[in-house]
Amino acid sequence: MTRFSGLLATALLFAGATPAFAAPVAATPQAKGEVLILRPLSFVRVTDLDFGTVVSSSVAGTVTINATTGARSIAGGLTSIAVAPGGRGYFAGSGSGSQQVIINLTPATVLTNGTGDTIPVVTMGIDGATTRTIDPTALTFFVGVGGTILVAANQPDGDYESTFDITADYQ
Repeated sequence: MTRFSGLLATALLFAGATPAFAAPVAATPQAKGEVLILRPLSFVRVTDLDFGTVVSSSVAGTVTINATTGARSIAGGLTSIAVAPGGRGYFAGSGSGSQQVIINLTPATVLTNGTGDTIPVVTMGIDGATTRTIDPTALTFFVGVGGTILVAANQPDGDYESTFDITADYQ
């Protein structure tokens, strides 16, 4: 009987036992959730990139438009026409002040005229860093685009053009 009483006492002891749980502890400082709402970003073309007007010759040459100043320089056998100097492409953006935007330029590779003649685009670039900070007061940013084209010797006359893509996106 003693053995039965000991087993019964042990069973009763375990039946009444419950696991001990630790008391919850709060994070310090208290955790919070946040969201930053930004104004929609806008980005528009103000002026097109324009290499101006030049006269070709029997010697090839280049036309370069400076992305920062818009100044044109000519090398090789080209003659500049002063009344049509061209200029940089210029773009204006607007968004939330002090936020950064990343500018991405996908340059044109060739200019073409209506008859299939082409002029290679040697380089294209923007006027500074690809990351810009939106002005905290005016809520604006600006981007200039320039480049260099290679005009062949005796390049056929015509109006040559192409498109390129430039985008701005919040960082």
